[in-house]
Amino acid sequence: MHDLVRAQPFATLVTIGSNGMTADHLPLILLAGGSERGILQGHVARPNPVWSDVDPSVDALAIFHGPHHYVTPSWYPSKAAHGKVVPTWNYAVVHAYGSLRAIEDADWLKAHLKALTARQESGRDTPWEIDDAPTEFIDRMVAGIVGFEIEVSRLEGKQKMSQNRDEADRASAIRGLGGRRVGNGAARGREDTGLAFKQRFDSFAKFTPPVGAVQPFVVVI
Repeated sequence: MHDLVRAQPFATLVTIGSNGMTADHLPLILLAGGSERGILQGHVARPNPVWSDVDPSVDALAIFHGPHHYVTPSWYPSKAAHGKVVPTWNYAVVHAYGSLRAIEDADWLKAHLKALTARQESGRDTPWEIDDAPTEFIDRMVAGIVGFEIEVSRLEGKQKMSQNRDEADRASAIRGLGGRRVGNGAARGREDTGLAFKQRFDSFAKFTPPVGAVQPFVVVI
């Protein structure tokens, strides 16, 4: 589950405040931090009330979306065999729950931004660093944000990967998602999703129930 969180860091953060439930969309970074389930760090613009108007008695929820895609029953060999098939949507997600703590310390914020940027810039020939920008400019930017931490108290992984289908149908779904090379953006997206779909099958293998099990499959730690 940590692998999915690190691979798909753009999360939906759900909190409860004085006006009820709100959702924010932002990148989060997962750190070990001496915590059993990890610590999530993020930041928001200072005018965003999520840091100042959050009910401390209710856990925040961060939702991380893995690969997902529509699956047509036309891909299933069982369609030709007996026709008892319907469309579905396969997906993998992780839900991370924990108490949100706001942080306004400038040094913490700069360290957080450096870590977040380094993660996203890795692999580039000339990665951008915070120190590339003028110090006074960064100081003004940092003054306009507030950081937060969520010590994860519960992790919940959900995956629906056609585990109710037989091996032939599942293999055909992977080929259907990943084997198309038409040469346009949409097809490229399908191919990438198909690869991610297969990789998600592999990475969740130790959690995957027997073929035919009820889905979606849920893991909680």
